[in-house]
Amino acid sequence: MKVLIMGLGLHGGGLASARFFLKKGADVTVTDLRDEKTLMPSITELDNSLTSGNSPGSPPRYILGKHEIDDFKTADIVIKNPGVRPDSPFLQACRRVETDISLFLSESPARLFAVTGTKGKSGTASALHWLLSKNRKAGRSFLGGNITVSPLTFLDDLTKDDDVVLELSSFQLGDIKNRLDLLKPAAAILTTIMADHLDRYNSMEEYIDDKRTIYRGQDKTCVTTAGDDDWGRSFHAETKGRPVVCSYKQIPLDKSGGWIDPCGTGFARFLNWEGISDDTTELVPQKLLTPGWHQKLNMLSAALTVYSLGAQAQTIREAAAAYKGIEHRLEFFHEANGVRFYNDSAATIPEAAAACIEALCPEKLILVTGGTDKNLDFSALAAAAKKTKAIVLLDGTGSEKLARLLDKTNVSYSGPFDNLDKAVTCAIAKASSGDTVALSPGCASFGMFLNEFDRGRKWKEAVNNILNHESRQTAS
Repeated sequence: MKVLIMGLGLHGGGLASARFFLKKGADVTVTDLRDEKTLMPSITELDNSLTSGNSPGSPPRYILGKHEIDDFKTADIVIKNPGVRPDSPFLQACRRVETDISLFLSESPARLFAVTGTKGKSGTASALHWLLSKNRKAGRSFLGGNITVSPLTFLDDLTKDDDVVLELSSFQLGDIKNRLDLLKPAAAILTTIMADHLDRYNSMEEYIDDKRTIYRGQDKTCVTTAGDDDWGRSFHAETKGRPVVCSYKQIPLDKSGGWIDPCGTGFARFLNWEGISDDTTELVPQKLLTPGWHQKLNMLSAALTVYSLGAQAQTIREAAAAYKGIEHRLEFFHEANGVRFYNDSAATIPEAAAACIEALCPEKLILVTGGTDKNLDFSALAAAAKKTKAIVLLDGTGSEKLARLLDKTNVSYSGPFDNLDKAVTCAIAKASSGDTVALSPGCASFGMFLNEFDRGRKWKEAVNNILNHESRQTAS
């Protein structure tokens, strides 16, 4: 079998797909528009897996820095990266196109949970995985998808007693839009919907239509959890699954779901089999280890979903209280001289950066923000930025748009900086004991970084290196 991996990438999907077919003895070619130097981490990892003896076939053939149309015409299967547009002329030349998600869904025996949305996908998916792992009578819980873990990496370990949580982007859902037989999650969660990726989609409706794929294969035995805004109500009206509402305000008596009260406690109230509301139950405690009301809403979505499928409220509460969050999402990673440092690199739209400001005591916050624009509106971030102690901009087209809005309202800022160390040094210099410094870009990472995860890791490295250097200078 001749297999072409279109997009090795750095997030794991292309790498996992290559390993998957090499283990089956396929003739694998890897092609990517990026060059060998950029892709070296993935190439090295793939080569190391080959030397471990896990692949019976020949090493892959690499075509990097370009694509060759004959490779697409002659391949039995092409595995596309979700970032590749479906109208690519190379894909039009293929006999069969798959993704790591479609391959996984066609072979997995496990119970499936799927999460999508604009913001909160990773936080909700990770919280759901955590709650499922703490509410088990048999089997295990696995987490993969857009969260940078390809589910192909654990496919061979799965049984029918296991649960799998997949975070799915609009691109990944769009790739399986016409294959609803593959996707029938026991529970689908749709998190907050905002404008995003309008550099790829022609409209919000087109963007959201890909999101709707997540529940279109469900039936009445399944659950669909979504918000109580216009988008959420449209999802609940369309799905064949049981609708579960997740809200910041108390839900009506004729709805199943939950809400967060003014003190920050998350409650659930479900309709029984007669359509009558049962008693109200506390699911999410008032205090969580992860800051921010949006983080609490993510946890409530996960908690309601698990509760709707039979988990005990007390077990859910205890597990929610112990959840520490995940990397790159309001991640607290260092404290020095009374200043706390956060990594919120996964905030890739302006509204997400604005939510970071509200979560971290704005008047004590030095915010490092900006980057590459995705044809988005920065007014929400500009409005929230007025409350901060200081703004430090990274270089990029998004920063240029934000700077114009800040100039109109006389909000001062430093930068834009095209060097991360300079931005970190500037932010540290503005911070005093009791302050917080956070990277929350509200933009894409392209230009200065490979992706948002590379941006977050380099942010943490730069903060630690500069603080350590300053500490050594002070000691000497």
